[in-house]
Amino acid sequence: MDLVVDANILFASLIKESVNVELMLDENIRLFAPEYLLEEFYKNKAEILDKTHRTDEEFNDIFEILNKLITIVPAEEFSDFLTEAASILADHPKDVPYFALALKLRCPVWSNEKGLKNRKDFVVYSTHDVLQLVMSKSS
Repeated sequence: MDLVVDANILFASLIKESVNVELMLDENIRLFAPEYLLEEFYKNKAEILDKTHRTDEEFNDIFEILNKLITIVPAEEFSDFLTEAASILADHPKDVPYFALALKLRCPVWSNEKGLKNRKDFVVYSTHDVLQLVMSKSS
């Protein structure tokens, strides 16, 4: 299953132990993210370190692991979809790169942002949804 992973999923995984990490490691899930994710990750580094009580070295190690788990897609590869995503997500401009990538890849977005759920234009899975899908495929 291919999914575009939103930054909130990663931040939640770093801040507290959760099922997100197990799902990210699931061999049946392929994760993608726009390169914008890296900018968000570093822009919020101080907050992440503060909330997780991790060191710079631990942060960098986690960053390397995420780079191995997630296929980072350069903006130019999905730039043709930015206008469409922006018109649909006028109320969520920071999420436009994720949804533009999802349009290009024709796959769902994994996000726990309640304001993105139940949209007609995109499929958005919460962590609970992803867990249910993985469990149903393994039984």
